[in-house]
Amino acid sequence: MRKLCPNFDKENGLDTVLEVPIPEEMFTSMGSNAVLRWQNLRSLMKAQSIDNINKLPSSNNNDNNDKSHLSSGSNNEFMALLKLVGSPLIPLQLQSGNVLLTRPIKTGSIETSSAKYILQQYLAATGGLGALNSINSMYAVGQVKMRGSEMKEGDDSVVSVKTKGKQGHEVGGFVLWQMNPDLWYLELVVSGFKVSAGSDGKLAWNQSSSQPSHANKGPPRPLRRFFQGLDPRCIANLFLEGVCVGEKTIKNDDCFVLRLETAPNILKAQSTAQTEISRHTMWGYFSQRTGLLIQFEDTKLVRMKPMKGKNNKESSSVFWETTMISSIEDYRYEDGINIAHSGNTSAMLYRYGEAHNHKRRIEETWKIEEIGFNISGLSMDCFLPPSELKRDNNVADT
Repeated sequence: MRKLCPNFDKENGLDTVLEVPIPEEMFTSMGSNAVLRWQNLRSLMKAQSIDNINKLPSSNNNDNNDKSHLSSGSNNEFMALLKLVGSPLIPLQLQSGNVLLTRPIKTGSIETSSAKYILQQYLAATGGLGALNSINSMYAVGQVKMRGSEMKEGDDSVVSVKTKGKQGHEVGGFVLWQMNPDLWYLELVVSGFKVSAGSDGKLAWNQSSSQPSHANKGPPRPLRRFFQGLDPRCIANLFLEGVCVGEKTIKNDDCFVLRLETAPNILKAQSTAQTEISRHTMWGYFSQRTGLLIQFEDTKLVRMKPMKGKNNKESSSVFWETTMISSIEDYRYEDGINIAHSGNTSAMLYRYGEAHNHKRRIEETWKIEEIGFNISGLSMDCFLPPSELKRDNNVADT
C-alpha cells in the first residue's frame, strides 16, 4: 500500500505522509502517469463537497457515470452505503479494560454456562488473558474492495453485480486507532470518497467529505469492524451476556453458535423521532476445532415512523432490515495476540411495507496490512470529535 506522496512542488522537499494509505490498485487507476496520479489523489483528498468530487476524474477509469459506485444512483447514495458497510456500530456499550470472566461458569442456565466456557476457549486461542490484558491501545491499517447490486424488487435472492469499469469493484484503504471500546477513530477512503468516524467516550460520530458531521443517537458504542477478529477482548466482553443456541457448520468447520439480543431500553435510546429500532441481534460462530471466531453476524430491524399525508391520514410503516455477515480468516500472531488478517462482509438491505419490497446486497473484502499494540503517544486528544459536534455537546450539557 502507498503511504507516501512525493513532493512535486519542491525538488528536494520531503515526501508527504498520507493520512490513509491506499492500495496500489487504487493508485494506478487514477491517471496515466505517476505525477497525474498523485495530483488526482491530492485533489480527491482535498475535495470537501460533493460538487468538487463530481469535477474530479473517476478513480475507476470509466465514464463519470452516477452508477459507477456500488450501483448507486448518486454520490450521496454511495456515501450512505459506504457508511453502512464501512463504519457501522455495535448496539451495546462495552465495559473498558480487562476481560470480565469473573462469574463462575456453572452458575446460571446451561446455555449461559456453555457460552462462558466457549469464550474461555476463545480467549485461550487468541493468546490468553495475560497477553490480552496487557494491551492498552492498538492501530490497524488495511485495504478493502467493495461491490454491490442495484436495489431490486421482489423476494428473489439478490446477486452482487460488478460495478462498471475494468476493475469491477471499488478499492480503498483504512486506518483504525483504539484505546478502549469507547475510544476509537476510523478513516476510510474508497474510490476517492472519505468517511471518518470515531468516539471520545462520550459521543460517537461520523462525517464525510460530502455530508456534515453527525452524532449517533445514544451512548458511545464500539465500531463493528473490531469484531471481525481484530479485538478479542471486545468480542469476549460482548458475548459475556450471550447464550449458546446450538451448533452450525460454517465452511466445513463445526461451530458453536452464541447469540445476543439487545434489550428494549437500549434500542429505545438509539431510536430517533423518525425511526424506531425494533430489534438488533448478534451471533458469533466459534470453531470447535480451533476455538476462534470464524463468523460474526448481526441483524437490525428499523421501522420508519409513518408520516401524515393528505386528509391528515398516517401512511403505513416502512421497515428496513439490515443483515451483515462477516467471514473471518487468516489468523496470525502479532505480539502474542492471534488476530484475523482478512475476511469478507456481506450486507443485505431489505426494505418492505407500504407496497415496498426491495433488496440490495453490498459486499466488502478486507485485508489487514499492518497492526500494532500499545502505541506510544496515543492520547485522548486523538479521539476528539469535530469542533461543531463538540460545541453542540457542550451546549446540551449546560
